Amino acid sequence: MTENAVRLQKFLAECGVASRRASEEFIAGGRVAVNGVTARIGQTVTPGVDRVTLDGRAVGETEEKVYLLLNKPRNCVTTARDTHGRRTVLECVRGLNSRVFPVGRLDFDVEGALLLTNDGELAFRLMHPRFEVEKVYLAWVVGAVTPEAVRRLESGVRLEDGMTSPAKAAVLNGGPKTSLIRLTIHEGRKHEVKRMCAAVGHPVHALRRVEFAGLPVEGLRPGEWRCLTEAEIEHLRALTAEKA
Repeated sequence: MTENAVRLQKFLAECGVASRRASEEFIAGGRVAVNGVTARIGQTVTPGVDRVTLDGRAVGETEEKVYLLLNKPRNCVTTARDTHGRRTVLECVRGLNSRVFPVGRLDFDVEGALLLTNDGELAFRLMHPRFEVEKVYLAWVVGAVTPEAVRRLESGVRLEDGMTSPAKAAVLNGGPKTSLIRLTIHEGRKHEVKRMCAAVGHPVHALRRVEFAGLPVEGLRPGEWRCLTEAEIEHLRALTAEKA
């Protein structure tokens, strides 16, 4: 590797194409070329020297970084496009001059806080398990949640893919048929909150993420978004900074 060379997936992420993980999928799918030759996973490029294309379109120099917080509405997919014609989160932020992508995913039927950016490196860090970025959910669940169920959520729940990490859990409103709980997790497993609640005997019938990485969605109606402040951006960088 030459002194200025970087891994291709990192270069694509820094250029705002997609997250590093999604960029790897583009490379594996044969959609990326370097100097006219189909790229491979693990390949390096030298910015300003090598010509990189995605689907035949040149990937330019790093764009100005954009950071948005969206209150994702229900019945909306967290992808750039959908083969079934469903509404996507990018349709909620039309009119931007910069291309952005979502940081992680929220289920189709889940509402709440979702970051969108073209800063691939920060997105990668926010999604990486080692930084333990907290996500806070409000879950409306079936039945009256017992102290034992709360204890199990807080100590970790055994799922089909292993034990979950300890969570923070509190019952905000309890009733014989429905309860409202607040759950804070830092993992990013698929359908994790739904599976955790079902595992302790309280299936979810509505779910909302009210906070991501310390950024609350309060004040935004479903489908509304805002730009992050400089202080919030610095907070995210500090949150995911490598520790000495």
